[in-house]
Amino acid sequence: MLKRLVSRWNVYKYRLVPWIALNLGKKQRTLRFVAEGCLDKVISDQVVEISLLKLFHALFLSDLSNQAELLKLLPESIQSKYKNMLTHFQSIKETEKETKGNRKDINPDETMFEILGFILSRATSSLSFAGRGVFVTTGRVPKGAVVCMYPGTIYQQYEPILFQSICNPFIFRCIDGVLIDGNDKGISKVIYSGRDRLGAYKTSDVTWLTETPLNPLGVGQYVNNCSNEKAANVCYQEFDVPMTFPVELRQYVPNVNYGHDVERPLRCVVLVALRDIDKGEELFSNYYTIVL
Repeated sequence: MLKRLVSRWNVYKYRLVPWIALNLGKKQRTLRFVAEGCLDKVISDQVVEISLLKLFHALFLSDLSNQAELLKLLPESIQSKYKNMLTHFQSIKETEKETKGNRKDINPDETMFEILGFILSRATSSLSFAGRGVFVTTGRVPKGAVVCMYPGTIYQQYEPILFQSICNPFIFRCIDGVLIDGNDKGISKVIYSGRDRLGAYKTSDVTWLTETPLNPLGVGQYVNNCSNEKAANVCYQEFDVPMTFPVELRQYVPNVNYGHDVERPLRCVVLVALRDIDKGEELFSNYYTIVL
């Protein structure tokens, strides 16, 4: 049995690389087994895409009055659609001012609650040794829902990540060996910040590096590993953003490629609920995954 597990460990798609090295000796270790053919996908890519599109579109509409410069760069057909929405939106705002007085724009958390039915926040973990964690503070997360995203710079296997990885517990390993650096400090932060634009376009969300991310899903790097007492309630799932993803909504994706030498789909990692998660619960994933 031990020999079989060691053999499996050699082909095991581990997740948080430096974290594994530092915590192998701890007792709070559990294993997650997945079927080889499923590529560790709990829900379909189509469901993931639909969930992201719904939230990102709502975020864009709630901030439409500040998107004028971007709208000018879009094709006329898309401009017209959004301009009509903007006119309708401004009309509603004027009506609200007359009937209710000045009302603040909907913030990202409120938009998230309106679209997904829950709100997340970062706070001190319920595990004494774990630092900060992610909690459901409002609403309820249904089983199979996209709960959050793992943000960061994406590195192909041949790209340099040595210096960024030193003492960095946020290096996430995908099944195919692609790495995502989810550290929001130091050299990792600098590298990401310089790659979030392509000309006049915002190609990703840089605000996950702050305490108030524009895309409220971008907190997945703070989800802690489960323990023997705290079972995993979410799991990681890799998702490549399709080339057809609307350009105006890419500003909410909290990931960016390290290199732009080859055109490739943008790798994302979402965390999916393994069961219903109630208000007040902390999110726990599993850093140890065995592919059978």
